[in-house]
Amino acid sequence: MSDLSKRSTVYFEPAIHHALKIKAATAHQSVSELVNEAVRIALKEDQEDLSVFEQRANEPTLSYEALLDDLKAHGKI
Repeated sequence: MSDLSKRSTVYFEPAIHHALKIKAATAHQSVSELVNEAVRIALKEDQEDLSVFEQRANEPTLSYEALLDDLKAHGKI
C-alpha cells in the first residue's frame, strides 16, 4: 500500500470473504487490491452510464401505455 492509501473497515458476508481470500491467494494479490479494482470497475461503469444518460437526455420519452400499444400494433403481444 502506498503512503496515500486510506484505511477503511468493510464487512463481508463470510462466504464472500472466503471467496475473496481464495481469489487473492490464487491471483497473488491482496484482498485490498481485489476490492480496489472491483470498486474502480464499478465507478467506471457508473461514469459511463451517466455519460450515456447525459447524451440521451433530449431523446423523446415513451410512456408505458404507448409502448404496450406499439407492441400490440406490431403483433408482439
